[in-house]
Amino acid sequence: MLDPVQTITIFQKQPDPKIFTANQVIFDQGQTGDYMYGVLDGKVDLSVNGKVVEIIQPGDVFGTGVLVGIKNRTYTATAQTDCKLAFLDEHRFLFAVQETPMFALLVIRSYSERLSRLNHQV
Repeated sequence: MLDPVQTITIFQKQPDPKIFTANQVIFDQGQTGDYMYGVLDGKVDLSVNGKVVEIIQPGDVFGTGVLVGIKNRTYTATAQTDCKLAFLDEHRFLFAVQETPMFALLVIRSYSERLSRLNHQV
């Protein structure tokens, strides 16, 4: 997992966090997307075919795949609680990677670990 302090520091620099209320869908499985998200406050459920497979905590990221070549979302993300989410589009993601190379490694590690867990659960 990402170091919550490093992740939150990078995401707190992003303007205009998005607010989601409990049970609000952030994005649906199969949907295209332009953003990855970092959880500043709250919890997010990730589900595949209606089954919750992971709960994302403050300091972690999700939705990364659409910025690294995956065409459609591989899971549904739903706010478990009221949430404040920072987000990065491709331009901001590339800037964060350029400014903080360790961020890229942490995001890739988080993404690959999540894929591995999802493959074992589905």
